Amino acid sequence: MSASTYVGTSKGARLPWGDVLLSAIAAVSWALIGMAGTAALGLHLLEADSASSLGPMTAAVVALGAGGSVTPSGDVSAFGLTGAEAATAIEIAPLGVSLVGAVLLSWFFLRSLRGAGVVIAPAELLARAGTVVALFVATLGGLAWAGHDVITIDGSSLGLDDLPGGGGGGGLEIPGVGDIGGLLPDQVGDLIDAKAAVGFTVDTAPTLLGGLAWSAGVLLIALLASRRTPLPRAWDAAHRVVRPAVSALVTVLLVAVVAGLAAAAYAAIGDDHPKRIAGAALLGAPNGVWLGIPIGLFVPFDGRASGVLVSLLPDPLDDLLNSDADQSVTLSRLADLDSRVWLLGVAAAVTMLLAGVLTAARTPVVSGVGAMAGSGGGVVTGAGDHGDVRDPGTLRFAGRCALRLGVVTALALPLLAW
Repeated sequence: MSASTYVGTSKGARLPWGDVLLSAIAAVSWALIGMAGTAALGLHLLEADSASSLGPMTAAVVALGAGGSVTPSGDVSAFGLTGAEAATAIEIAPLGVSLVGAVLLSWFFLRSLRGAGVVIAPAELLARAGTVVALFVATLGGLAWAGHDVITIDGSSLGLDDLPGGGGGGGLEIPGVGDIGGLLPDQVGDLIDAKAAVGFTVDTAPTLLGGLAWSAGVLLIALLASRRTPLPRAWDAAHRVVRPAVSALVTVLLVAVVAGLAAAAYAAIGDDHPKRIAGAALLGAPNGVWLGIPIGLFVPFDGRASGVLVSLLPDPLDDLLNSDADQSVTLSRLADLDSRVWLLGVAAAVTMLLAGVLTAARTPVVSGVGAMAGSGGGVVTGAGDHGDVRDPGTLRFAGRCALRLGVVTALALPLLAW
């Protein structure tokens, strides 16, 4: 970027604190409104508001979506939790809520940066990002204060009475064998009859720390994925090298979530409880989709599940994890239980192929100073490119794009797994 095109905050210039504060308030407000709306709608569709007040539950789910944690209390032994497990903090993230908040927070933050000029000074970038993060964490403190309530859970509402033997023993006939309902665990019947009062409390300190890490991570990913947002002068290499691959990977991950939502909508059409499927998809579609992508890329997971609630896991995970020992969750092991799981591998391959095409299309190819396009249909170059930069050729260019995408994917997969 040449000095003549520099329009950002110069050294020693005063920061526009009024604009910084107003843009931060807009970004945080819309992000939390979107998260709260998604959480409330999802909980209502799941009919969770019939067991407790919707407001405190919404605050708790938003806190979880922003990286917080919730501690349960009360009698939860009927649900397979005993001893230390019953007092363990719940830290699962409803990524549907997280994704809505991340998209809105990123959009308003990036929009505020685009008014700073072609290049933004590091001090202004730090001030804008820091103000958004500080305001977001402060608002989470209010959610931690509001996220307290008691839920009365009716076991029959979980749908377990539809399971074989769910009526309390008997009722499952196998030709040539007879009635084996009595061989099923008695806990299934106990769970159906259970009505447990379970309290929950949003943990303030872990929620504030989690919100700090979550909001800072969202803004960093947004900066690296946006191809039109100004960066400091020293970050020019990140714009040319890192941004194309990050933006491509973020794009395909969002497209995968849309595909997951479409699959949930199709499943809800013929289901007896379409509202429950819609609510679960709103809250957790990215959880399932972003778990399926690493598994489709042959990333192994170790897992274990016990208790009667194992039956609520999606098939065939329930069959694989229903053991007292840790099990390796891999594509091949899941495919042994259901051959359709191999489609995960195909979907993951198509996803990465699309990401590679987008990376190549978004990576600048330069043949000289001021060149508008390299041979083979390259994209427009940015200012500050030097005359000794040459078109690398098709194979070398594809190799560079593949290497950059591979590095970005290798860094993203642990985040998806976590």
